Amino acid sequence: MLLWLFIGGVLLASLPGNAAEMRFPPPDFQTEYRIPDLYTPAPATTNGVFDALMLFAALCITTWLVFRARSRRGLFLMSIFSLAYFGFYRTGCICPVGSTQNVLAGIFVPDVGVSIVVLSFFVMPLLFSLFFGRVFCASVCPLGAIQELVAIAPIRISPALDRTLGLGRYLYLGLATVGVATGAGFLICRYDPFVGLYRLGHSYGMLLAGGVILLLGVFIARPYCRFLCPYGVLLGWMSRFSKWHLDIPPSPCVSCRLCENSCPYNAIDMPTPAHLVEDPIKGKRRLRYILFASPLIIAMGAVGGYSIYEPLSRVHPTVALSERVALEDLGRVQGDILESRTFRASEKTVETLHGEALGLRDVFKKAGAWLGGFMALIICLKLIELSTVPKREVYTPHKETCFSCGRCYPYCPVEPKRVAS
Repeated sequence: MLLWLFIGGVLLASLPGNAAEMRFPPPDFQTEYRIPDLYTPAPATTNGVFDALMLFAALCITTWLVFRARSRRGLFLMSIFSLAYFGFYRTGCICPVGSTQNVLAGIFVPDVGVSIVVLSFFVMPLLFSLFFGRVFCASVCPLGAIQELVAIAPIRISPALDRTLGLGRYLYLGLATVGVATGAGFLICRYDPFVGLYRLGHSYGMLLAGGVILLLGVFIARPYCRFLCPYGVLLGWMSRFSKWHLDIPPSPCVSCRLCENSCPYNAIDMPTPAHLVEDPIKGKRRLRYILFASPLIIAMGAVGGYSIYEPLSRVHPTVALSERVALEDLGRVQGDILESRTFRASEKTVETLHGEALGLRDVFKKAGAWLGGFMALIICLKLIELSTVPKREVYTPHKETCFSCGRCYPYCPVEPKRVAS
């Protein structure tokens, strides 16, 4: 549901004539000048090294709050600071989430380099996740901070629905990769639902999408982080191998069950009831079936992705402009838009534009196949993970999905003794 609402906002933002609102109308020009892309965050205006140091300091303080102070209140205050500094003051541009695209551009576009500062934004949270879990998500990320502050009455959704909606993160990561690889642009920045709030201006569709996500976030905690954040996929992968990670119970756990309902993110793995600890032979048999079927599933996903190359290609501005110009020439739409008016004022012919769009559609055939295969691979990996029932004797945070937010701290009756020791 949330994924479709966000996609609806994205589509609304992409409709002709729904560009970001300008304070003054554009000039009537007859040149090749192009109005800057209002969906791409502006470059940083302050010292990037200072911003990198601020990010490192915030990660260190949050790690201390998670592991040593074990303070939910401290993490909450840190979220307020991150929202104020990284969000509103820096307008969301100290953003490891968006830096994913810069790194992808350095991989897919040979002439594009990645600065040390931007690379540090991308790498630092991943390294901290590798050693300490997702402390960046706990209270440093401004996208997560604003959602954490509005989650005042969160409810738990079923784990099955949670896992299904969580596939949206992988889809978004795949789309962002396709966008960079095909030259369609930085989709994460273009469709960031909160940068409009931090900048106090964006397209109507994206402001609406951001408002809907925050409204849902009152009852479904951190919907963007859980179901859409592409960088969260990478953080989760790193966190799976974290040497140290937030834990809930002291040793030994007193099995009071008070922490069961403390996590609105379904990130606590509960002790496995005895009747669910099945015969290992059944799990192995199910695992063999999934492994045997995985190549076929991946191939079907690639075919499905290939088949949607035409609508997928519309994320590229050249393809979208070609279709708009064609509709205007056929009289199927009334009037024109800024992009088509600018094109007609240029020296490029309609035939050249349509030829470029046709070539791009061929590129998106391959990109769509890779995207479909990637999503099918993720589904197979999730099925493999669910194929066996591991035996757990204590309450344990799920390393991949735990945000290290500390909501579980106050629920443990032995926690005060642990902090005191």
